[in-house]
Amino acid sequence: MQFGIGLPISAPHALLDWARRAEAGPFATLGLLDRLVYDNPEPLTALAVIAGATDRIRVQTEVLLAPLRDPVLLAKQIATLDVMSGGRLTLGLGVGGRADDHIASGTDLRTRGKRLDQNLEVMRRLWSGKPYGDDCGPVGPAPLQPEGPQLLFGGFQPAAIDRVGRWGGGLLAAAPPSWAGGLFDTARASWKAHGRSGSPRIVAQVNVALGAPSVIEEARTTMRAYYSFTDRADFMVNGMLTTPAEIRTAITQFDALGADEVVFYCYGTDPTQIDRLADTIA
Repeated sequence: MQFGIGLPISAPHALLDWARRAEAGPFATLGLLDRLVYDNPEPLTALAVIAGATDRIRVQTEVLLAPLRDPVLLAKQIATLDVMSGGRLTLGLGVGGRADDHIASGTDLRTRGKRLDQNLEVMRRLWSGKPYGDDCGPVGPAPLQPEGPQLLFGGFQPAAIDRVGRWGGGLLAAAPPSWAGGLFDTARASWKAHGRSGSPRIVAQVNVALGAPSVIEEARTTMRAYYSFTDRADFMVNGMLTTPAEIRTAITQFDALGADEVVFYCYGTDPTQIDRLADTIA
C-alpha cells in the first residue's frame, strides 16, 4: 500500500515546505482540492509549482472540477503539466456540488455530470493528437501517454462511479472504511462490466490532524468552514482522525478492503504533521 498527503488549502504560501517534507518521507502522492468560490489555491497552478520544486513525488487533483472549465484549454494545461512533471500527474476528476462555483463559471449545475463526460471526450481526442475539428487543427503538447494522465474519479452514486470503467480510470473514495467497501465493489464491477483488463486503482482519502490541541482545533475549524454549505459539516469534522492509533486502524481496514493507496488529507497548516504521519505509518 502507498500513502499520500492531501495538502492544506488554507496555506498556499506553505505548500512548498509541505511538498519537500513529504518527498523526503515515505509518501507517494501530494493531493490538492479544487473549488472556485473559495479561498483556496487553483490546483493545476499550485501543483505545477510543486512539481517544479520536487523530483519524485506525484501530484494529484482531488478532485478537479472539470465541468467548471473549458475542455480545450484544460486539455492543454493538463498535458503541459503531465509533460513538464515527467508524467507525475494523476488527474482526479469530479463534478462538484456547489451552486456558487457554477454561477461564477457560467455553467449549469444541473448538467454537470453530462458536461464532465463531454469534456473527457474532447480532452481524450486532443490528447491523442486528433484535430479539434474540420476547421481547426490539433492542440498540443501531447501528453506522455496517448490517453493522457492516469484518471481517478470521485463520487458516491453508481452513475458517477461507473466512469471508472467507462473511462478506464480509478476510484478516489472520500469515505470511511465502514462504507467505503461498497464504493470499491461498485468501481470494480464497473471495471469488469466495461471489459477492462486487470483492476482499477483504488485510492482512499481520510481526514486527519496530528499534533497539539491547537493543531487539531485549527483543522476542525477550517474543515467545518469548508463544509458549511452542507448539513454534514459536523459529521465530517467528527470523522477526522486525530490519533496515531485511529490512523493505523483505518490503514488496516482499508488494506483489508483492497485499497492501493491512502491519502491523509490535512486541514491544519502545521507541516510537522507530515513527520508525525511518517512515524505513524512506519
